[in-house]
Amino acid sequence: MTSGLPAGQRHFLRVDDLKTEELRTVLSTAAALRARIEGDPDYSPLSKKTLALLFAKASARTRVSFETGAFMMGGHAVVLGPEVGVGTRESPKDVARVLSQFNNLIMARLFGHDQLLELAAASTVPVINGLTDYNHPCQLLADALTIIECRGSVDGAKVVYVGDGNNMVHSWLELAAVLPMDFVCACPPGYEPLPEAVAATRAAGLSTVTISHDPMDAVVGADVIYTDVWASMGQKEEIEARERAFRGFTVDAAMMAATGKTDTLFLHCLPAERGREVTDEVMESAASVVFQQAGNRMHAQNAIVLHCLGLLDTVSG
Repeated sequence: MTSGLPAGQRHFLRVDDLKTEELRTVLSTAAALRARIEGDPDYSPLSKKTLALLFAKASARTRVSFETGAFMMGGHAVVLGPEVGVGTRESPKDVARVLSQFNNLIMARLFGHDQLLELAAASTVPVINGLTDYNHPCQLLADALTIIECRGSVDGAKVVYVGDGNNMVHSWLELAAVLPMDFVCACPPGYEPLPEAVAATRAAGLSTVTISHDPMDAVVGADVIYTDVWASMGQKEEIEARERAFRGFTVDAAMMAATGKTDTLFLHCLPAERGREVTDEVMESAASVVFQQAGNRMHAQNAIVLHCLGLLDTVSG
């Protein structure tokens, strides 16, 4: 979705908004950008630029990483909380039309994906999806960057997601549509990702996609095990039912050993509910790269901000 944007600028609403080579460029540039920011105090590609950070959902990592990243690149972030009332107090299209007049880019962390699409359609500046109930593409950029740092490439990796077929799984499916991998979602019956999301990735033809209800079988040969909370924001009243449904889906030492490999990575998008979806032992193990992954949010997002603004070529000088 790029209509109404200045030449060379674009939205980032889902991972597969990027073509394969664009994604590889963004990820490789993220690593170079980190070095450029740390080594060149005069590098300010966002000088005199402002980013509106719009939060309908609570946030820790998303807010800190975007706000800090904007500052590190010479820009300024304006943080707007739930008081904006996107979709209640004011329509998403009206919010977009106002913010577009004051800011060079909008990052929106919303509940409804339809609200994000309405916001982007009306915006005359790039919109970045900071999370919706449907997907979380910025997190996947950080995840991919972390896997590349640890094993050299995402290509060909067996990635096993253990847990609810939620917005994180939809984002992994988007990534699997543009980078080749063996993706497995191990979830209880009734908690599968949306069938149309699975079908779209299979139709892209780059990756294999499997839905399993047996986590111990699914993780055999896994290069990466990934999990998330069993009940996301807006689902906490379901936690007792979900705990019953997800019995046996906790990532513990036995599940990590069941991979049959000694170099399997463990990832979690955070926040983690230790003792539910993952044990403290696994979170603190040598396999866990969770906090490296969290730190990579800023570097990956910095790169996508520059990509959306048509400034990615400033990184190489």
